[in-house]
Amino acid sequence: MYDKRQVDKIKGRKRKWEEGTLKKVLDRFPERRRDFKTLSDLPVERVYTPVDTADLDHEKDLGMPGEYPYTRGIQPTMYRGRLWTMRQYAGFGTAEESNKRYKYLLEQGQTGLSVAFDLPTQIGYDSDHALAEGEVGKVGVAIDSLADMEVLFGGIPLDKVSTSMTINAPAAILLAMYIAVAEKQGVSPEKLKGTIQNDILKEYAARGTYIFPPQPSMRLITDTFAYCAAHLPNWNTISISGYHIREAGCTAVQEVAFTLADGIAYVEAAIEAGLDVDDFAPRLSFFFNSQMDLLEEVAKFRAARRLWARIMKERFGAQNPRSSKLRFHTQTAGCALTAQQPDNNVVRVTLQALAAVLGGTQSLHTNSRDEALALPSEDSVRIALRTQQVIAHESGVTNTIDPLAGSYYVESLTDKIETEAREYIEKIDVLGGAVKAIEQGFMQREIQESAYQYQRSVESKDRVVVGVNKFQLEAETLPEGLLKVDPAVGEYQKERIALLKADRDAEAVAAALKRLEETAQSDGNLLPPIIAAAKVYATIGEICDVLRGVFGEYETSVIF
Repeated sequence: MYDKRQVDKIKGRKRKWEEGTLKKVLDRFPERRRDFKTLSDLPVERVYTPVDTADLDHEKDLGMPGEYPYTRGIQPTMYRGRLWTMRQYAGFGTAEESNKRYKYLLEQGQTGLSVAFDLPTQIGYDSDHALAEGEVGKVGVAIDSLADMEVLFGGIPLDKVSTSMTINAPAAILLAMYIAVAEKQGVSPEKLKGTIQNDILKEYAARGTYIFPPQPSMRLITDTFAYCAAHLPNWNTISISGYHIREAGCTAVQEVAFTLADGIAYVEAAIEAGLDVDDFAPRLSFFFNSQMDLLEEVAKFRAARRLWARIMKERFGAQNPRSSKLRFHTQTAGCALTAQQPDNNVVRVTLQALAAVLGGTQSLHTNSRDEALALPSEDSVRIALRTQQVIAHESGVTNTIDPLAGSYYVESLTDKIETEAREYIEKIDVLGGAVKAIEQGFMQREIQESAYQYQRSVESKDRVVVGVNKFQLEAETLPEGLLKVDPAVGEYQKERIALLKADRDAEAVAAALKRLEETAQSDGNLLPPIIAAAKVYATIGEICDVLRGVFGEYETSVIF
């Protein structure tokens, strides 16, 4: 961006400043610490100048908004045209309770639903299974069958609202139930808008709610790609997730690298299954964390967008521009929330949400102040939503596109994150790709080491966490109004399952499950028989048990 004479002149001017003005001040007032780093331990220089962006090629590296490589955003007008979707993640207890929360959030101005499922649902067990005892409805809503889904979305027009479902191993089953609910509302599949997370690789690497081994899990995902390409053209078939990888302790660079490496694996699997890249890639979406280092996060989002565009064009030869656009949802960092002085979390979430907006997110969930202690109360979730609304309508940051573009620091950091993430992806390629890298424990070890180093820095107070290792209060009191899930939810769900099984057509269920088993044993697409089983009220446990019988279950190895 600058000729050599300009660069040399700026270098000389910086040297003169360091030897004169700066030295005089440092002799009297030393800096707070010897070295400064981002949250992810990337070194931060004292000051950035055009020298740090001298190699930046505006056309090649930045471009214009809505144009390749999409560094500055995937839409030509960004938030001047349409604000991001405000999609608060919610779900607890029964479908009735969660339905009330969804309607409350929509009344408060939320613009999209985001469903949290309880742990038994996430790992494909019904609420009456022995392993579900004590977990029903605790961290999300309990969904055992289409009957629960009908209640969950009762009175919510699915042709008007987009829905995101945070579900992975049994994602195809929950999508099938959603399609069936919509059909009962008179809404055809092509009108449905939303996302299933459907990202099993990050479950193996960082989170743990897997069911089946990698190969059949990948088949479920690519079958979903194929089915939705033909029948649900507006549905995002996967949300490739860096969020949980970051929550497990990785750095910003690792979050970008491991997420995009997983994305590469899904694209390769789909192509191997016979799909054309431009038939499914436009409906791929991503899910990122927004952590506390505001400028690092902005740079991370910009770097991820540019790197994915280059991967899709250079590696996979994508021709459709939409195939190269990295569309992503963001959630503020749950791991940054503190049980100590929980009102401080309002400030943390505001900074994290601002970073996501400055980084160009398409969808955003803001965590609630009390989530380090319990599921969010109604008051807390309203404050979290209002945080987004204040940023959108009062802060002014939505008035121009990519407002931090051209910052010497942000551009330098964007380039550094992209470069280091690409180097990680190259290492993963050498190992045989994301699946092999996970099976060999590479990603897990990298994440564990980063988490360990971060924890050490907090314990040594090299990194300050307000209210935790500095500025503590002598006496902490729990905030009032914490949400508590009634333990009776488990018994209620068991009774619902018993009534369901007594009332449904048992022969139709048995026939549908038999057809699913036969399809799983062949190479047919699994979505049609899963949808058929859901429509006759087969439970999620019954469907998963059939697939367990054919595919087996994944057992992780210990990673040191």
